[in-house]
Amino acid sequence: MKITVSGSLGNIGKPLTTKLVAAGHDVTVISSAADRKEAIEKLGANAAIGSVSDANFLKEAFTEADAVFVMTPPNMGGANIIANTTEAGKAFASAIIASGVKRVVMLSSIGGDLPTGNGPITGLHNIEKIYNELESVSVTFLRAGLFFTNFYNDVPLIKGMGIMGANYPGAIRVPFVYPGDIATAAAEELQKSSTGKNVRYIVSDVRTPNEAARILGTAIGNPELPWVEFTDEQALQGMQQAGLPEEVAQLYTEMGSGFRNGTIPADFERNGSPVDGQTKLEDFATIFAAGF
Repeated sequence: MKITVSGSLGNIGKPLTTKLVAAGHDVTVISSAADRKEAIEKLGANAAIGSVSDANFLKEAFTEADAVFVMTPPNMGGANIIANTTEAGKAFASAIIASGVKRVVMLSSIGGDLPTGNGPITGLHNIEKIYNELESVSVTFLRAGLFFTNFYNDVPLIKGMGIMGANYPGAIRVPFVYPGDIATAAAEELQKSSTGKNVRYIVSDVRTPNEAARILGTAIGNPELPWVEFTDEQALQGMQQAGLPEEVAQLYTEMGSGFRNGTIPADFERNGSPVDGQTKLEDFATIFAAGF
């Protein structure tokens, strides 16, 4: 198959590209960074260098592809994030139509079913709606759990205050995912013959933040590391003090509230809380400790 992958060689794009090349496919990797060309080609893939906001560039990258994996860059500049994310989705959709691609796998998120109250996930909800309107195109929405790798954002808090925390309690059950497991699921879906519009949840483990603090804490030699629930105001202020733009901090605060009140994981739970990723919290703890 000819498969085009967006996302450059990040935590998902690199293992996904490696899997697809190893399976014998002709893979093109989209990147906005010209200095990634050599690394892409070393993996045995073709490099397409350009902006994911440029529908003409995307059309060229998608032309003759049997399937494409699409993901939008996080944060999209730090301002007008939902609008920018949605516009990127429109550019992808235009390129899909213009190039005649018939199979699309989109990286979305748990909470992608919600139009509001889910922070940055609102942009992914908007893109899901756009792709749902694509005629004669098979689309699988990969709704991923909360990335394990987001725990790296807690490192300054652990080192500075000896705690982990967010604006949701330590006792709730949170669906988590490891990026490598997303790559595995994406590779499976790209190689499938599928019709219509489908949702697949990709989650590696469902654990409480209290468990995360204990297990990650133990891995770094601090088994008593506590999880602390912040108020929305404390979370917002803390993220801004850490250097996040106000709009980004507000969106992530809203997302935390969505976990706290249970709306973000609700559809995942209605669908039976499927877990098919292989990387569990204990596995990630070893990775986390190595980079702590």
